[in-house]
Amino acid sequence: MRRYDVKTKVAEDGKPISLGYKYPNESYKIRSLTEKHFYSVGDIATAGLYGRDKFPIGCNKWITVTEGEGDALSLNQVVNLPVVSVQSAATAYRDCVTDRDYLNSFERIYFAFDGDAAGREALQRVAKLFDYNKVFVLKFDRHKDASDYLQAGHLDELRNIWHNAKRYLPENIISSLDEFKKLLKDPPVWGIKYPFPTLSAMTYGIRPAETVLITAQEGVGKTEILHAIEHKLLTETNDNVGAIFLEEPKQRHLQALAGVQLKRPVHLPDSGCSPDQVVAALEQVLVTDDRLHLYSHYGSDDPDVLLDTIRFLVTARRVVYVLLDHITMAVSGLAGEDERRALDYLATRLEMMVKELGFSLIVVSHVNDLGQTRGSRLISKVCDIRVDVIRDIVNPDPIIKNTCYLTISKNRPIGKTGPAGALLFDPLSYSYTEVANDNRSIETVGKAPIHDQHGMAA
Repeated sequence: MRRYDVKTKVAEDGKPISLGYKYPNESYKIRSLTEKHFYSVGDIATAGLYGRDKFPIGCNKWITVTEGEGDALSLNQVVNLPVVSVQSAATAYRDCVTDRDYLNSFERIYFAFDGDAAGREALQRVAKLFDYNKVFVLKFDRHKDASDYLQAGHLDELRNIWHNAKRYLPENIISSLDEFKKLLKDPPVWGIKYPFPTLSAMTYGIRPAETVLITAQEGVGKTEILHAIEHKLLTETNDNVGAIFLEEPKQRHLQALAGVQLKRPVHLPDSGCSPDQVVAALEQVLVTDDRLHLYSHYGSDDPDVLLDTIRFLVTARRVVYVLLDHITMAVSGLAGEDERRALDYLATRLEMMVKELGFSLIVVSHVNDLGQTRGSRLISKVCDIRVDVIRDIVNPDPIIKNTCYLTISKNRPIGKTGPAGALLFDPLSYSYTEVANDNRSIETVGKAPIHDQHGMAA
């Protein structure tokens, strides 16, 4: 109690009547000793984890999270390692989100929640905030929690439970008919439609737990296509969007969204749009705060940094759609075999996370002259849908030059593949329109020379 700075209120006759657990923000959770009753003093809702201020980052490789303050004291007394606590099972997710960066700084995170239904449900929610490789779980059997073990004198048993904690595994196996029925009770539905009718018809829209890969050579216009998709998601849903555009400054990105809204290239000095008009347009797109989350890339070559960022956006910020442009930039400092291994790892873990957390991922990859995803061929193998974009960027005909042709080369969920529409980009209105193929087949266009950014034919 001295280590955690617990205060005791004593009656005039010397009898302790309550305990005060002091949180890092100076708020208190008060526990009555005369009846089962708790109340708080101060801003307890934003206090985060109890005991966090007693164990600074870097003080140990491991940290344990309990379901109550008394359990934190009890377990710390027995294992003599950093132990913090959530305020309750009901607030566990909120408390762990508040101090996620703190917890994530440790190599291992042990959860010692109660074994009842509330504790199990809380564990399933908070475990998703972190990479499962670093999450371990204590299994209590004889007693409900760490405090009960200590009060019963079973210190060695509690210590052994901690040392024998197992890596957390989500409940991936189901076998009962009731569980099967639960999975089938909701009929198949459309996802959010793309701004492009043919692509929507062939994919049934942007749907949960699916990865869409958009491939193109450099300079084809895939970033503008993503801008149009992002604008559609923001204006036709109330969902949160994560935008990870690794080659685009944040100002340019916001100008692009405003430009789609105003149908003007507001990033150009001669667009005729004032800064106030641009700001007003962006407000129309976003409507409220905390919907669009822009990620700043700091040149890390560690794919786990990007993976952890996406996990945080989805679990803590409730992001439903993540747009990543483009995947190779995430490991731009690597080369050769190191780059391939990093991209293989990143692509595989991204697809696993999409299925685990149920969000929609749209990711861009450049391709080489053979149409293979640059750096790693596994990128195209693990995705659910692949959309290839081509454009003859040096053709003197302005219509042909500004027309992108879409082809779905992989469509695991639906099965429809082939030509998926032609998109004419109007630089003056900064918008795409799906058009006919100008009496040419998509197959003919697909065989036309593809030129790189220097005008050299592939």
